[in-house]
Parts: sequence; structure tokens; C-alpha cells
Amino acid sequence: MLTNRQEEVLKLIIEEYIRTAEPIGSRTLSKLLDFSPATIRNEMADLEDLGYIEKTHTSSGRVPSDKGYHYYIETILTDDDTFDKSFNVIDELFSNASMKRDEAITQAMNLLSQLTNYTTIALGGNAYGSKIKKIELIPLYDKTCVLLIVTNQGHVESKQITIPENTSLEDMKRVMELFNEILFDCPISQVSEKLHYEINAERIKEILIYNQTIIDTFLDAFTKFTQSKYYLSGKNKMLYQPEFNDVQRVRELLSFFEQNDIFRLVENTQNQGLSVTIGKENQVRAMRDCTVITVPYQLNGDNTGTIAIVGPTRMEYQKVIPLVKYLASHMSKFYKE
Repeated sequence: MLTNRQEEVLKLIIEEYIRTAEPIGSRTLSKLLDFSPATIRNEMADLEDLGYIEKTHTSSGRVPSDKGYHYYIETILTDDDTFDKSFNVIDELFSNASMKRDEAITQAMNLLSQLTNYTTIALGGNAYGSKIKKIELIPLYDKTCVLLIVTNQGHVESKQITIPENTSLEDMKRVMELFNEILFDCPISQVSEKLHYEINAERIKEILIYNQTIIDTFLDAFTKFTQSKYYLSGKNKMLYQPEFNDVQRVRELLSFFEQNDIFRLVENTQNQGLSVTIGKENQVRAMRDCTVITVPYQLNGDNTGTIAIVGPTRMEYQKVIPLVKYLASHMSKFYKE
């Protein structure tokens, strides 16, 4: 545990570095603190020895370390002055009672990116634990139709499918009627197992007479239905941060984003509460100068989604953390209504 004076020095170093993106020296601090220059230098030396700040190769000043940022977030920051004018904008967004869920998540991620100038990600819920209530097939035009799947959790998922060769729309409709009978109240995750279990029954044999491809088409739609949904906004925001003036760093980061590997950052984080991963704690090389903050939000039942924000390690934590938590609480309320 640091002394009060050390915490004051560390807090100022971090907040000045966040503001300026320049290493902080004792001369800068002496203009902002009532301590003598010698005292400030001694405290900085102690903070460096303890691993909370570190030297840079290009300056005599100091910058916060990953450990220093964590101490700042976990010990120095408080919830006393967390209200931000941005909260009003979030309130306004969710005051629209007619807004659909997908639209709400998309707009929320766009808004969060605009308010912070960072990249934002949301991992929406999947339908893995949902149960089927109704399946419908709606013709669009020749050989193309839309498969609608309604679940007990209020999800209505649609997927455009192509009617297989040598199969009529009437064949497809008869199959849907049979599926409605067989799969009513069946968990989405067990659809494939259920159909294979019924494969020897007369009614399934009847389906196979029409076309095995019908079953394959249907199962493919359900596989995609059970996958999580991702929302991304502000992908290029990181490129305007001073940390990424280096061409090689930009290339690595862009490659990481373009391959959609960024979504791996929020997988398996739904049950962890607020999580802050800083700098070298990130397993991916391209993210070594970044911080990833994730916060879960409650969906229907026991399902959860995740909101994440990606920025430089020199992130405005004092602003961002309350903002993300506030947005997550609104998302949870939105899904309950």
C-alpha cells in the first residue's frame, strides 16, 4: 500500500500523462504540487522502484506502468464524482420505448464510441438456451424464402434460405409443419440431437423422401442462430491516438481488427463482472499498448451479454469506467422491459 503522498504523486502522473501523452518529469509535478522538488524526486524514485511508474527510452520523464494503472483504478479512483453529462445522453437513447433490441445495442455502441473516442464492442446474447415456440417459412421470390424462428424468450430470428434443387415450396412447408410438431419446446441447443434421435421414426423418414438437403439447410440456419452476435463501432478510433503513430503498430492493430480477432477479447467474459486488462496483460501482441474494459449486462433469464471498450493504456479511466457501467445497467433494464 502506498502512502497518501505517493498516491497523490502517482495520481497526478497518470492524469497528466492521460491528458498530454507525454512522459511526466518532476519539474511538471512541482508546478502542480505543494511538495518540494527534492521530495517529488524521492517519491518518484520510490514509485519507480515499486514498479508503479517506469522510464521511457526517449525522455527523462516517467510514464505509468500497467501496475500503476491498476492501482489507480482499484485504489485511487472513487465513485464519488462519477456523474457525467454523458449519462443524460444515454438516458435519452433508452427513452425510446419503440426501439428494437438489435437497434438499441448498435446505437449504444455508436454512442459510447462517440463519447469516448475509443473502439467499442458488444457481445449480444445467443439463443443457445432458448426453446422453440414456432417455426415459419415465408416465400420471398423464386427459390428463396425466409425462415422465422420464435423462441420462448421473445427472440424472433430470421434467416434467408435457398430452397434446395428438386424441392418445391410445398415440400418445404410440409417439413416446417412436421418440425413444428417435433421441435416445439425443444431447446435450440438440442435441435440437431432431437432430429437425429427421431431419424428412424416414420415422420422423419417422410422428410427424407423429399430431400436430405432440407434438413441440412434447416440445421445450418439453427447453427447460425445459436451463435453469439457481435456489434463493433469506432474501429478506426485507435489510429488517431499518439501511441499508434508508429507504422508497424498501426499495421498490427489493423490486421487484428480486419481479421475480426478483436471479438475474441470479449468471449468468455460474461460472468466476470467489471474486468480491466491493461497492456502486456493482453495475450495478443497487437494489443500490448491497449486497455480492454469489459462489463456484463443482463439479458433474459440467466443469459448475459458483454460491453467492451478498447483504447490505449493511457485511457481516461475516470470517465470511461463509470460510463460503461452506466450503459451496462441501462442495457440490463432494457432487456427486462
